[in-house]
Amino acid sequence: MDEIRERIATNLRKGVLEGCVLALLADRDMYGLELADQLVARDLTASEGSLYPLLARMQQAGSVRSRREVRDGSRPRKYYEITDDGRAMLSAFAEVWGPISQHVNNTLEEKA
Repeated sequence: MDEIRERIATNLRKGVLEGCVLALLADRDMYGLELADQLVARDLTASEGSLYPLLARMQQAGSVRSRREVRDGSRPRKYYEITDDGRAMLSAFAEVWGPISQHVNNTLEEKA
């Protein structure tokens, strides 16, 4: 049964990960590992390995951009920031997510 739960959770996370990344970046720019840590802490991804291909696709789509930066004398890090297109996508995601999540919850409650 745990295997079934994990498969369902993985599929759901994949579907919402991009919106969650945009939501985190809407608050502030983050470097890759920092962003991965935030997602793992929220149980939205299992590892940073799945994040970097997504960030590359998001850059190609124009929803995020990156820059190399050195802060506090540390090594250079690649920081990601949300773009105007990304903010529009985040807004659309929030508009779609609310009703869908409510419909799913209602459907599940009917079965309980």
